[in-house]
Amino acid sequence: MKERGKFIVFEGIDGSGKSTQIKMLSAYLSEKGICCYQTREPTDSPFGSLVHTCMTGRVQTDERAIAALFAADRLDHIFNEVNGIKKKLDEGVSVLCDRYYLSSFAYNGGLVPTEWVIALNAQARDALRPDLTVFLDVLPEEGMTRVERRGDRERYEKLEFQRKLRENYFELFRRFGEEEHVVVVKSETEKAETQKGVRRAADELYGF
Repeated sequence: MKERGKFIVFEGIDGSGKSTQIKMLSAYLSEKGICCYQTREPTDSPFGSLVHTCMTGRVQTDERAIAALFAADRLDHIFNEVNGIKKKLDEGVSVLCDRYYLSSFAYNGGLVPTEWVIALNAQARDALRPDLTVFLDVLPEEGMTRVERRGDRERYEKLEFQRKLRENYFELFRRFGEEEHVVVVKSETEKAETQKGVRRAADELYGF
C-alpha cells in the first residue's frame, strides 16, 4: 500500500509569488523522487469557472454568493473522483495547492461575517487539513506593484483591501495556531531567496 502523499498549501496576499514558488518547490521535490501535483483555487471546474467570472467582474454578485461559490468549489476540489485532492494523496502523490480555506477566511471573512465563512467551510476543513501551509509574506505595497506589472486587476486587488487582508491572515494564525501547521516565509525580491525558506519548511515536513 502506497504511503499517503503530503498536502502543502501556499497562502498570501495578491502578488506574494505563490504560483512561482509552487513551481520551484515542485521541481525540487521531483528531484528527490517525490511525485507532485500542482493545483489551485479557484479551480478550473464548473464551480471554479463561476468564481473566476466574478473575480474578473464579468459577473456582478453579492459577497455572500462568492463565499458560497468558493466553498462549493473547494468541496469538489477535495472529493472529485477524477482528480480530487484526496484521490491524489491516497495515490501517494504530494499535492501543492495555491490557496485553500484560509484564503476564504481572510478574503471573504473580511467582507461578510467571518464566523459564517468558517462555518461554510467546516466540511472542507474537517475532511482535509494541510500537512503544511506556507504563508508568503510581502508588504501590500510591494504586492500591488507586482500585480500592476502583471496586468489587469481582479476584484480584491486594491491596496487598502490588501493591507486589511494581511492583518486578517495574521489574526487567523493567532487564532488557529495550534490547529494549523503554518510557516511564514518572507517573499523576497529574489525568488531564489524566498525558495530557500520554502525548502526549509518542506525539508522539515519530509524529514530530509
